[in-house]
Amino acid sequence: MTCPWSGLRRSRSWRRDTLRLLTRTFARTARSHPRPVAALVFWSMIEAAPTLLFGLAVARAVDAFRADHPWNAGAWLGLLAVTALAGAVGSKRLYGPLAAIVEPFRDDLVRLVTRGALYRSLNGRPDTGAVARLTHQVEIVRDTFGGLLVVVRGFLFAAAGAAIGLLALMPQVALLVVAPLVLGLGLFTLAFGAAAARQRDLVVGEEEIAERTGALAEGLRDVVACGGEERVRERLAQVVDGQAAAGRAVARMTAVRVLTIAVGGWIPPLLILICAPWLVRHGATAGTVVGALTYVLHGLQPALQSLVQGMGGSGLRLAVTLGRILETAAAPPPPVRPFPDGRRAPVSGTAIELRDVTFAYGPHAQPVISDLDLSIPAGDHVAVVGPSGIGKSTLAALVAGVLSPDAGRVRVGGRPPGDPRLRVLIPQEAYVFTGTLHDNVAYLAPGATDDAVVGAGDAVGLTTLAARLGGYGGLVDPAALSAGERQLIALARAHLAPAPVIMLDEAGCHLDPAAEARAERALARRPGTLIVIAHRMSSALRARRVLVLDGTRARLGSHEELLRSSPLYRDLVGHWTGSGSQPPRLLGDADGVHPVARADLAVDAREVVADRSDREHQALGDLRGRESL
Repeated sequence: MTCPWSGLRRSRSWRRDTLRLLTRTFARTARSHPRPVAALVFWSMIEAAPTLLFGLAVARAVDAFRADHPWNAGAWLGLLAVTALAGAVGSKRLYGPLAAIVEPFRDDLVRLVTRGALYRSLNGRPDTGAVARLTHQVEIVRDTFGGLLVVVRGFLFAAAGAAIGLLALMPQVALLVVAPLVLGLGLFTLAFGAAAARQRDLVVGEEEIAERTGALAEGLRDVVACGGEERVRERLAQVVDGQAAAGRAVARMTAVRVLTIAVGGWIPPLLILICAPWLVRHGATAGTVVGALTYVLHGLQPALQSLVQGMGGSGLRLAVTLGRILETAAAPPPPVRPFPDGRRAPVSGTAIELRDVTFAYGPHAQPVISDLDLSIPAGDHVAVVGPSGIGKSTLAALVAGVLSPDAGRVRVGGRPPGDPRLRVLIPQEAYVFTGTLHDNVAYLAPGATDDAVVGAGDAVGLTTLAARLGGYGGLVDPAALSAGERQLIALARAHLAPAPVIMLDEAGCHLDPAAEARAERALARRPGTLIVIAHRMSSALRARRVLVLDGTRARLGSHEELLRSSPLYRDLVGHWTGSGSQPPRLLGDADGVHPVARADLAVDAREVVADRSDREHQALGDLRGRESL
């Protein structure tokens, strides 16, 4: 949905864009739900059948009685009774397709309001006005939208039926009725924009009262302590008085509705009566005059009155409330440039930036992260290491936008964190859901092709699990999978995701070293930035750079640089120095190979063996398949 309210003033643009918003809303709904709309049109035609036949049947019956043909009159009246029963059936069957249109419309609004509130809360203070939009305003839109569908549909079909009937009676009579009807509708349309401006003031005032009341409740003790009760009361009273003035202005629009009904609903029967002698001279019968009055008084006039009352009340609330919802829905960040293969490009420049970031779990707790400055360029591969509880996962949560810093600033791709299109965070306990393996892997890339899904799974080592499930169309039961299998699915999902930044918060802790190494290398080869919260030091050796957290500061550098400059890092990789000097063979042990490097070489060997085993297993399966043929 796009918002047509941006930058509007209380001028002609209000009227134009208010009507445009309603028109677009009804048109978009019709395009989105063609089958329910078709059913609604069909049953509306059945419901309008009595209106189409009413005046004509009355006219023919009156003329038949005057001509002393009671059987003809009875036949027309009997036909009218049959169509009345059909119209009742049509009215009953309207509500099924109506619900199929209105409820999905409400669901779309709830998603829109929720998404907008989340974006604003991530980029600033919490959006308390979203509560009013989600609970009160969305329900207003849902109820009024359904009511207006009934009203507008009823008027259109009643007016069409009456117009066709009048033309069948006498075209001159139709002209006497249609001209003032169009004039009355034009007057109402001209006044609708001004009414919308006043109704919008009413809705915005409601939100402002909710926000000011919430802020007052939070700071009431401080207000009393500072002696600011009178000032706060005056400010809140201004908002309440403005709300009351807007309500009175909306109420004054009732006069416009009365004028519209008078012009479009009461002038036509007066014209028919005034022009009756002229109509008779041009071939009209008494039945024609009575039938025309029947069409106007029992068809057009009630339909016009329902339309004006509905549009003047519910229609205004729908237009303004829907406009307010669209106006306050935060626009998503600009799209990221695509890769040549259709995915998305990494953010250029700096991928992750932290400036003077401090965070503590509570106002009296010691900071877990204090005055941290960090800059990670796009395309980097960084492993974060440090003792348990030092703040590695906290750092990942800050970068992902799950936590907000107490001080300082966090940026991902130059924007506030939290947008899932910019980053993917895979925690220790991976999320999978009941569904196909394809749906689980493509959860963050719903438009991915089958080949892309299979490629992502093969890259991180999901081949064996996919074969066991019967392929990527196989059903995933989360309870039947091990923690490591769930992590593999989540890693494949991250590999396929279009986000340029991937963060693994010990996401391979349930995998063996070979499987973890394979997944990390696959994600590192993927275009973008990779941040690994390491639980094995082999992750640090695979990374381009390493970030060491020691509780007071952070040190970023390559493996060799940190071995020379960071005692904690040397300690983490197994080099203890009792005297503070480096051992003679810093990068070697008694066998001339660094212990962590030797472990990594072992991982490489196991990975090669695993790959070869997968290929042999696949080849054996292909051979057996050919033999069976």
